[in-house]
Amino acid sequence: MSGVNKNIVILISGGGSNMAAIVERGRAQRWQARFGARVAAVISNKAAAPGLAWAKDQGITTAALDHTAYADREAFDAALVAEIDRHQPALVVLAGFMRILTPGFVRHYEGRLVNIHPSLLPAFTGLKTHQRAIEMGCRFAGATVHRVTSELDHGEILAQAVVPVLPGDTPDTLAERVLTQEHLMYPLAVERLLQAAG
Repeated sequence: MSGVNKNIVILISGGGSNMAAIVERGRAQRWQARFGARVAAVISNKAAAPGLAWAKDQGITTAALDHTAYADREAFDAALVAEIDRHQPALVVLAGFMRILTPGFVRHYEGRLVNIHPSLLPAFTGLKTHQRAIEMGCRFAGATVHRVTSELDHGEILAQAVVPVLPGDTPDTLAERVLTQEHLMYPLAVERLLQAAG
């Protein structure tokens, strides 16, 4: 991530609230001036993703690649790589990007690819994390920022946030509490990576 132009590309599938939190912290903390870093593009696999409209309103380059238009996962990932690489990314940030990526994609961005997962990894990889935490009687839940490897929801843990599981919690109320922490933790984790890169 050396050099003055540390482009960040963020991948989303929906509302992009974590993406928005990263963009806003980047502006507030003057990442461009401090690290030569900026969010260069936001890309989604869904053209109607509300987060794309938000990013466009912020003057950020956006693109949509409909995964259903491709023959298979490899073909979609190849097109996605081509779109991402147009921006010469120092960092590729998954922020609610609901696609399992191929090993080739992960290898291409090795060391530059990060994700946020709504559980305290290594617990509850995959989906329905909040429901599973409640069903298992967990007293605490949370979220994890980690480097992406070809094994789903594994990779070096960069940051974690913990919230209590309260009596009467539903998956939705717990998800809301965790998301509040994600919005604080993910931008900070990205900032630390930029800082470490010098």
